[in-house]
Amino acid sequence: MRSRVFVLLLVPLISVAADVTPKFDAHAAERFAKLALACVEKEYPNKISHVLNSDTDVAPPRKLTPAFYGCYDWHSSVHGHWLLVRLIRTFPDASFAAPARDALRKSLTAENLKQEAAYLRGAGRASFERPYGLAWLLQLCGELREWDDEQAREMSANLRPLEEAAVERLKTWLPKLSHPVRIGEHDQTAFGLGLMLDYARVTGNEAFAKLATDSARKFFLADKNCPLAYEPSGEDFLSPSLGEADVMRRVLSPAEFATWLTAFMPQIPTTRNADWLPVTVSPDRSDPKLAHLDGLNLSRAWMLKGIMSALPADDTRRPALAAAAEAHRRAGLAAVTGEHYEGGHWLGSFAVYLTTERGIQSGSRLK
Repeated sequence: MRSRVFVLLLVPLISVAADVTPKFDAHAAERFAKLALACVEKEYPNKISHVLNSDTDVAPPRKLTPAFYGCYDWHSSVHGHWLLVRLIRTFPDASFAAPARDALRKSLTAENLKQEAAYLRGAGRASFERPYGLAWLLQLCGELREWDDEQAREMSANLRPLEEAAVERLKTWLPKLSHPVRIGEHDQTAFGLGLMLDYARVTGNEAFAKLATDSARKFFLADKNCPLAYEPSGEDFLSPSLGEADVMRRVLSPAEFATWLTAFMPQIPTTRNADWLPVTVSPDRSDPKLAHLDGLNLSRAWMLKGIMSALPADDTRRPALAAAAEAHRRAGLAAVTGEHYEGGHWLGSFAVYLTTERGIQSGSRLK
């Protein structure tokens, strides 16, 4: 088990002029890679969501879920592994690439992942990590599928039993979900659907893509006048309103989306300012729940960029969206320090999702 904990100083990730989009380079990426490497095998502290059916179910996390037991909880471990894959793909020759490959090789073995699949299918676990953790698992599977690399192909094959179990679980659940879950934490339906759609596009799973697309339309197409002024709640790390718009831009054409957005989010101004959506500040970054607000800035930034990417080039709301995205990007990245494990175990994944524009690269409208 790794005993070294990397504590990163609060310094700017990249120095840039005020209105220049920063370059995400290997030096900045190394910070995020170290955060993930510090926790992928760090078993404690650990918050497990585990149904006990008998005394035999009492076991330490590394025995219950041997691939994804680190990083405080299952879903954070999953997207911590995704972070490593994403960064190796982006910077294959960086200094962190070799230790990241070693960590992935140790976790994503066939034996570990068969046990993970058996755990997921176990009695009393129908709602385990649904949809957030399962959607991030599919994001990991999609990332590996796109990577032309021998180790990636091996890990992808090892993941197949767990991947199939996750898709099966979500395909069973979505048709039964009568109303979307509109909160700013893990159970949010919109964010989960976005990751599911991106996975379906990468893997060519047309049936799953149709289910996710139809679900998004069923839940959100008729929505108008979102209550953006009520956001954020005190423990949000996802915006319910922006999350909804970010999934709808994946299922509507640019013209359709522009019209839908006008009715759904009339608050967006047509002048270049960020005042219409102020950034948030965590009141206590050592508190696991209150630290969520630092993640909210990061997820808002990528959702705003995603929304903007789907609008026509001459849409007059683009300057306001760009200004708000930049303000949230700066505030969010400044908080990814690793000073407190409560945020350090997961904020790096959000930062990498934002800086590598994963949701925009894989999240265009499905044909």
